[in-house]
Amino acid sequence: MMSKTLSVAVMVSDGRKSARWFVEKLGFETEGEEHWITVWQKGADWKLHLCEGELEPGNTGISFYMDDVAKEAAELEKKGVKFSRKVTKKEWGTSAMIEDPDGNQFYLQESGP
Repeated sequence: MMSKTLSVAVMVSDGRKSARWFVEKLGFETEGEEHWITVWQKGADWKLHLCEGELEPGNTGISFYMDDVAKEAAELEKKGVKFSRKVTKKEWGTSAMIEDPDGNQFYLQESGP
């Protein structure tokens, strides 16, 4: 089951510099390094993923979190949900990508942000 937490990718030129700005200027919390740097207001159920680069066409930058991506993906496939990226394990986590009827893509991401 999808959790109530989510993250939204914000494209930035320098993730560490951007994270410092959110912490110093807005009082946000931060965690992560390299590819996966997140910031959020203390107590929030959402996080901003400070992503260096450009989003691919169709990618909304929105991630839905869950304990078991493979299990959720199997349930969604039974319901006819279109996957633009099947379940994939990488060094930073397990994810998949689904598409809505208009081609907007959303990540399914294992574990909380």
